[in-house]
Amino acid sequence: MNENKIILASGSPRRNELLRLLGIPFIKRPADIDESKQESESPMQYVERMAREKGESFETLTDELVLSADTIVDLDGMVLGKPVDQEDARRILKLMRGKTHRVHTALSLNNGNENTVISDICLTNVLMRDYSDEEIDAYLARDDFLDKAGGYAIQDSQFHPVEEIEGCYANVMGLPLCHVYRLLSQAGLSLDPGIADMCQRYNDINCEVYPSILNEQKNEIDV
Repeated sequence: MNENKIILASGSPRRNELLRLLGIPFIKRPADIDESKQESESPMQYVERMAREKGESFETLTDELVLSADTIVDLDGMVLGKPVDQEDARRILKLMRGKTHRVHTALSLNNGNENTVISDICLTNVLMRDYSDEEIDAYLARDDFLDKAGGYAIQDSQFHPVEEIEGCYANVMGLPLCHVYRLLSQAGLSLDPGIADMCQRYNDINCEVYPSILNEQKNEIDV
């Protein structure tokens, strides 16, 4: 079943690029919501609520599947969002330098035909390298930090901020593709099963976690 219109409730260019790897047509419809964190929320509760509210921010028609996502950087329980300016980005990058943080991406899929919502969440542990103050300054001079959670892009070959990761690479970019594949398959879409190979080629990586993610999807469908 691929009759539904796929709506991506995000204006992120990286999510747009990654979702295109699935080879299905979709329309971008960015959500406009208050992204303030509630004081009592844990990082995981916060990111799950953001993904859900983005998907609920506009009416889902009966022929639409609305995919919404939210990504946060979690450093020892402290949520590091998108920097507001260069000084904020410098502060965040210094906080993370040489340390491991968590990247959470929550996904929500609203099915207008069935009036249902299914969700998923992906976690990646990220160790930042011990970059210098001079390297931070050179990176910030390029103005590539403003729309990125934590102020960095894992794929930035010039700054190269990340030492190593444990988990999904695409998650750190903002859209864990195998998890998206899992959600859309549960919604009845027929998708190319080679998404893991496409993701690895696109990002020039060797992913060790996709078999367990896609096997989980296979088990859920077979039950």
